[in-house]
Amino acid sequence: MAAAAVSELGSLGAPDPDGGGSSGSEDEARPSAAAAAAAAQKREERLRKFRELHLKRNEARKLNHQEVVEEDKRLKLPPNWEAKKARLEWELKVEEKKRECAARGEDYERVKLLEISAEDAERWERKKKRKNPDLGFSDYAAAQLRQYQRLTRQIKPDLEEYEKLKEQYGEALYPTSDSLLHGTHVPTKEGVDRMVADLEKQIEKREKYSRRRPYNDDADIDYINERNAKFNKKAERFYGKYTAEIKQNLERGTAV
Repeated sequence: MAAAAVSELGSLGAPDPDGGGSSGSEDEARPSAAAAAAAAQKREERLRKFRELHLKRNEARKLNHQEVVEEDKRLKLPPNWEAKKARLEWELKVEEKKRECAARGEDYERVKLLEISAEDAERWERKKKRKNPDLGFSDYAAAQLRQYQRLTRQIKPDLEEYEKLKEQYGEALYPTSDSLLHGTHVPTKEGVDRMVADLEKQIEKREKYSRRRPYNDDADIDYINERNAKFNKKAERFYGKYTAEIKQNLERGTAV
């Protein structure tokens, strides 16, 4: 009886070693495989981001190197390079415009004037008039600088004479701190004559300068300061003949 009961219970509730046990192991294996796939996918994603960051870093390094090279080139250029570059570009455009006008049989100056507006023409005329204006005497240093600039603009170098001196003196033509130049240079007669003529012109021009008039104690004082005195002199010069009678009547007290 007991053996029959045990066998019956086994047939009813005991798990089959070939059936129920294998399904449980498969359920446990499936989550572990899914976790491994997710981990592998996450690792692949991280590797991809790492490669992208690596490429971006190399690109940034390359761009930084290019910027450093360009900045070094700009620092080695002269300070007025941008202005010179703009000037050269403008000259190239002018030359190209001249060739186009010559090809069409037109006058470039006339075409240029037709393209300039009246406002630009007036502005350029004002700019020309303002170029190196004579602001009067401020101090001796400014006057000397102005004269130096005027004299240097008049200098026209003799390139042929310069080439002759280069052949004659060689490297000695370019002195250094160790060069002894006293008594080695003899000016030409033409150079001396040019200097004498220029000094005579300066003396002649200096004699024409307006000198400050001495103060006259006996003159009538009709001004309150020096500026007002200059204004009164101008007014007297232009309108004195019309106001002489009125001024005399006011001084006599007989004005109506």
